[in-house]
Amino acid sequence: MARILSLFQHQPFLAVLGRGKPTFRKMSLDSRAREIFRVAVEAVQPDHVVRQSIERKEDSVIIDGRTFTLRHNLHLVGFGKAVLGMAAEVERILGDHIVKGVISVPHGIQQTLKQHGKSHLLLKEDSRIKVMEGAKNNLPDDDSVRAAERIKQLASELTEKDLLLVLISGGGSALLPAPIPPISLQEKLDVTRRLAAAGATIQELNKVRRSLSLLKGGGLAHHAHPAQVVSLTLSDVIGDPLDLIASGPTVACEVWPEEVLSILEQYKLHNSIPASVKEVLARQGPRWKENTGDVDSAEKALNVVIGSNTVALTCAGRRARELGFRPVVLSPGVCGDVRMVSRMYGLLARFACSYEEPPPEIAAEVLRLGPDVGVESWDLCRTMQVMDEGRTEGWGATCLLAGGEPTVELTGKGRGGRNQELALRVALEMRGLKLPPQGPVFLSGGTDGQDGPTEAAGAITDGGLYDEAHAQGLDVDSFLSNNDSYTFFSGLSGAQRLLVPGLTCTNVMDVHVLLIPAIPIKIS
Repeated sequence: MARILSLFQHQPFLAVLGRGKPTFRKMSLDSRAREIFRVAVEAVQPDHVVRQSIERKEDSVIIDGRTFTLRHNLHLVGFGKAVLGMAAEVERILGDHIVKGVISVPHGIQQTLKQHGKSHLLLKEDSRIKVMEGAKNNLPDDDSVRAAERIKQLASELTEKDLLLVLISGGGSALLPAPIPPISLQEKLDVTRRLAAAGATIQELNKVRRSLSLLKGGGLAHHAHPAQVVSLTLSDVIGDPLDLIASGPTVACEVWPEEVLSILEQYKLHNSIPASVKEVLARQGPRWKENTGDVDSAEKALNVVIGSNTVALTCAGRRARELGFRPVVLSPGVCGDVRMVSRMYGLLARFACSYEEPPPEIAAEVLRLGPDVGVESWDLCRTMQVMDEGRTEGWGATCLLAGGEPTVELTGKGRGGRNQELALRVALEMRGLKLPPQGPVFLSGGTDGQDGPTEAAGAITDGGLYDEAHAQGLDVDSFLSNNDSYTFFSGLSGAQRLLVPGLTCTNVMDVHVLLIPAIPIKIS
């Protein structure tokens, strides 16, 4: 009897929730998934994350609980795809104390923002911050080298009375290339490309990059010594590792030449590297001599992540609750092959939508997939527990949220990206489940608004997609084998399943949304 009563205790809450939000009851699952994604992207807008992390109090500023005095001593540098909007917000809040600034941003971004009506992310016409555009196609070039030189020069001129505010976002590494002389940019790029082709790990590649750079791996903070350095970062890397985002220009991370030589020898590249690289690596000890009598700026720099996939998912969860769902965040670090990731989501959908006790084999396979998709067993168990409660105890609809950056093995030459392919593969995994609103809906979208070389950020799917495609003469398997998910979704039902948010001005990887409708309770 207690069990039966417990099932009914949840119903008044759900009824009140439904009455309080009549508009949401009329929204389709598709519309609610899009709304949840919109809020996730809005939460990590460059101006918004800066506004949330900087508190101005007269002639001081509070960042991450620390107070810094402002005496017209504020200098600003930045590099990355989102730093223009970040800098514009800093200018609005602290502009009267800014002495000088330089930011390195993607080629053409100012014109693009104007064309899309995003003028609030632009600096003032009389700004003291100089904008330098470069890195066409997200590759380091001569323009970004010049910007890096200006940033280094600004940092090198600071004194102990100055405060250097560093803004960092995704794409920052390509916008801050500064090879150690006499190494040229092309020589540095050639070395890292050959290492990557030889199978070097990302950790090994980053060690080599840092060892050949003046500004990466704490180099920028070193050149700013003895000024106080404060870094605000919008993260596009799983786990938000500060030493990897833009290669950590304000994070103390010394690499010794001996380590790099060992890596080059391991991949049999030591004898073929340029003479300039050999000259730099032949120098003894770390890149810089120890400062005497004081701690280097890279050691005392304050590094704060102000925007990330976790922030996006947290805000998306709040919106999901407002829309009538019980939110559960699986992980902000989903990765691995898109086929493995789609299998996991398909299994979770079947687990949550089962009218009877789901077979134990489903949970067992989900747990086996965990290491392949970057999700801890604890997080998978916690998520399945919440889903099981929703299925058996009348909690109503559930919203599973996750993020990260799965990978796609390219076997064809079609147009698409990891989000559209993931959505398509999840639809195949959910084939046979009920259609919305009785069945689940899955959305995968890139927060940067661009999934591969397409105008779409991702797509929305459900268990009926395969039959829908078949009825329209579209062969799902052939599109998948050609990595042509964008062409598929463009031709399916008037492209209604595509997710096209337009220019988002941010990037914290991808957001995945799995909406599970309420399952009717069986009382025995």
